[in-house]
Amino acid sequence: MTNSSRPLAVFDLDNTLADTAHRQHFLEARSRDWGAFFAAAPQDPPLAEGVALALKSAEECEVVYLTGRPARCRRDTVDWLAAHGLPQGRVYMRASGDFRPARSTKLEILRELARGRQIRMLVDDDELVCQDARRAGFRVVHADWATPSAALKDAQEREGRT
Repeated sequence: MTNSSRPLAVFDLDNTLADTAHRQHFLEARSRDWGAFFAAAPQDPPLAEGVALALKSAEECEVVYLTGRPARCRRDTVDWLAAHGLPQGRVYMRASGDFRPARSTKLEILRELARGRQIRMLVDDDELVCQDARRAGFRVVHADWATPSAALKDAQEREGRT
């Protein structure tokens, strides 16, 4: 059981904690290969800056994960977090068939979490998610330590896939 008196630190996964550069090519083709893109996620190397921030945050906060990955990737995601020594925490994922932009789905979950808990910070690489979260009054850390991907940005905003 979690300690509900601790504030939450909310972390994105792709290009915040996990380096997706090795699988970006699946999104760059005209016909994007989503199955292969997500199947390759267990091989993502960790991003040192994000991992360090998550571990530091766990000293004072309950760490939870908020990703645009589809729920079918849950087992691989939980296993990846454990394999890289990240704090245990609830993982919020995109529901099957929900292709809204990441900024919509993530802000909806953040607001839901904030009803019962203080959110110390959101850490995310998607600038649109960060902008909307800031406008909604959340403290945001823009994870700018991964190489940006135009294909991933498009997928997050227009296709609602990650």
